Amino acid sequence: MRAIAGRRSRHPSETPAARCRFAHPSERTFAALLDMHGVRWEYEPVEFTLRWDDAGSPAGGFRPDFWLPDLQCFVELTTADQRLVTRKNAKVRQMRALYPEVEVVIVYQRDFRQLLVHHGLDPSTVGAA
Repeated sequence: MRAIAGRRSRHPSETPAARCRFAHPSERTFAALLDMHGVRWEYEPVEFTLRWDDAGSPAGGFRPDFWLPDLQCFVELTTADQRLVTRKNAKVRQMRALYPEVEVVIVYQRDFRQLLVHHGLDPSTVGAA
């Protein structure tokens, strides 16, 4: 391992992002950026029920992509086509109405691309989620 500013850095294969299975490459990239900055995260740790059937059982829900425990908020990457973005936005609005105490931050495609550029990464190498 090489030392950076008096600290030992981990090999990329030892980071949490390298040990997790993600639904999309953009999620892996986002997790790697969080790792790089020492931000603790959990991937899709909880599903929030948004609909119930007549018997009171969960019939639909929303599972945000990341939980950031130190910041006490969820992050949802919304980097897909507009049709899917509209559906995700509706779920987030519904979640906020049902669970107003829960903080959810949405990262849209343009914001995600700017984040990549800011870190010297080529946005075209990571597909949309």
